[in-house]
Amino acid sequence: MRERITAVLLRARYAAIGAAIGAAIGGLFSRNAASTGGAIGGLVGATIADTRGTLEGTLEDVRELDPRSQESNAE
Repeated sequence: MRERITAVLLRARYAAIGAAIGAAIGGLFSRNAASTGGAIGGLVGATIADTRGTLEGTLEDVRELDPRSQESNAE
């Protein structure tokens, strides 16, 4: 349960950061562009958070299955 809440909060954080950056860039042009930039930035931020979580899980699985990633004590 804790992992799920952490993932949700991470996604929300990335979405908020993306929305802020998008709105700031759009705000340089007009109010409408700020609104659109915020929406697109939020979508991009949430997508990045989702992709990042998926990639971390996949890399962890690959490390478990790959025999080369195991450290050997024989030197």
